[in-house]
Amino acid sequence: MGLVEGKVAIVTGAGANIGEACAKMLAAQGASVVVADINLAGAERVAEEIAASGGTAMAHAVDLGDEASIAAMVAAVVERFGRIDVLHNNAANTGAGQMMKDGSLAAMEAEVWDAAFDINSRGTMLMTKHVAPHMIAGGGGSIINTSSGVSILGDVLNPAYSSSKAAVNALTRNTAAQFGRANIRCNAILPGLVLSPVARAQMTEAQLGMIQRHVLLPRESVADDIAGAVLWLASDLGSFITGQIISVDGGICHHQPHYADMLDMMAAMQA
Repeated sequence: MGLVEGKVAIVTGAGANIGEACAKMLAAQGASVVVADINLAGAERVAEEIAASGGTAMAHAVDLGDEASIAAMVAAVVERFGRIDVLHNNAANTGAGQMMKDGSLAAMEAEVWDAAFDINSRGTMLMTKHVAPHMIAGGGGSIINTSSGVSILGDVLNPAYSSSKAAVNALTRNTAAQFGRANIRCNAILPGLVLSPVARAQMTEAQLGMIQRHVLLPRESVADDIAGAVLWLASDLGSFITGQIISVDGGICHHQPHYADMLDMMAAMQA
């Protein structure tokens, strides 16, 4: 019997990358999974692959910038499955055009800032708004938000994305506080750099090496690392965990900033 056997789970942004891995792992552990994405073709592909592996999945298009689209998707899920037990708010506005414009604060366009918050934090709030009543009616549930390591750290790039994900952290704690007595848990996962095919294609080996020098564990992060954390929080194994902001990043956010340089210095002394 799987860890989420019989549960109904919605995963947004599940048509590729981290969301795809999460949807497939939840399905493999017994959940009926709604593969939600603005890219319907990607969502349909993932749902078909889940079904081919013996799982249960439903693809549905959703635009997190449109509340009516969210409401329609949630209504379709309830009509199909009768309940919602798990909501994984994973989708974010990380398109190349958006992220390329999200640079200097001194040159920040208000439209770029608003576009980050519109999907990343407002969209997460609206999904929670429309799903929570169904979780309450069903006796509880688990909401898992994908935040980011940059939500708790300063960086030289992507301040709109970073700030919108910090808002997700605050939303997570507020959700946990407001719905806890209804047996709804809410937690956030903060990935570091997850080397999905898209991320790897966008980075040079030099860039990857620079980041990997600061990861405490001796390997790169993959999408299943995030999926495993989502599965844990979705399952009864995490039934007393709520309001937590959990880094799943190989320790990159939790050490002295000179860590990599110190390792190099120590290695040079031993040579």
